[in-house]
Amino acid sequence: MDTTLAELAEHFDKSRNHLRAVAFRILGSADEADDAVQDAWLRACRGGADGVADMTAWLTTIVARICLDMLRSRRRRREEFTDMSDLDAIIAHDDPGPEEEAVRANSVGLALLVVLDTLGPAERIAYVLHDLFAVPFDAIAEILQRTPAAAKKLASRARHRVHGTAAVPAADLARQRRVVEAFLAASRAGDLPALLAVLAPDVVRHADAAALRRPARTELRGAHDVARETLSNAARAFYARPILVDGAMGVVVAPEGRLRLVLRMTIDGDRITAIDVVADPGRLRALHLALADPAPAP
Repeated sequence: MDTTLAELAEHFDKSRNHLRAVAFRILGSADEADDAVQDAWLRACRGGADGVADMTAWLTTIVARICLDMLRSRRRRREEFTDMSDLDAIIAHDDPGPEEEAVRANSVGLALLVVLDTLGPAERIAYVLHDLFAVPFDAIAEILQRTPAAAKKLASRARHRVHGTAAVPAADLARQRRVVEAFLAASRAGDLPALLAVLAPDVVRHADAAALRRPARTELRGAHDVARETLSNAARAFYARPILVDGAMGVVVAPEGRLRLVLRMTIDGDRITAIDVVADPGRLRALHLALADPAPAP
């Protein structure tokens, strides 16, 4: 049956929210997601939808192919973050849209965007489409120009990287997470007593040069000094989420869903004894970041 342009437009409008959600999860940017959806509309108009049985699935495939091209282009032109003033400027001028607000309200969502950004384009497409939107592997294989078995393997490998493996028992990881969440809650609230309650009296904060406003000391010692510095960075805490860093609980700071800082934490009992602030691009790339939640069944 032939599909008229008016019918295609009606189907597209009904699918628009779904298509934006798919594009946003793949790209991690609302602006880029809007561009991908707009491009999908133009391609759909040019190609026509005659004979298409499942319009939403067909449009999802078009959007995914566009996003794959955008991911590949992004990796070729990626710019490195090198200065704390850039982070402060992003935070000062950040005006999140509804997608970013939804992710910001969901701690797993923001952390997930950061972890997804460590995947290659094909792995990211396979994981997002299958695990988050239940797209069958046959369709994913067509998008990636791989076999269904290869697409399934890409999704499995991505799933393992996204969810990671904790280096400590589950009970210890849960305790570490409670400490990290208490640290972040106190930081956001500007609550000095609550912050001191989760910092060991002799806590040490180390930071690489890229993480520091100048002038600043690469090392701070003592709960009061570390707490005061933490509270001076309270705006950044709203973009911070718990995450697994090399198998242990830490914190990621990611305005606009882009990795800017990682706090590696040493936790003894219910206190933080050391914080290593990492912003140097080379050091960030060397970290293994993953969600703290167990991976779902494939």
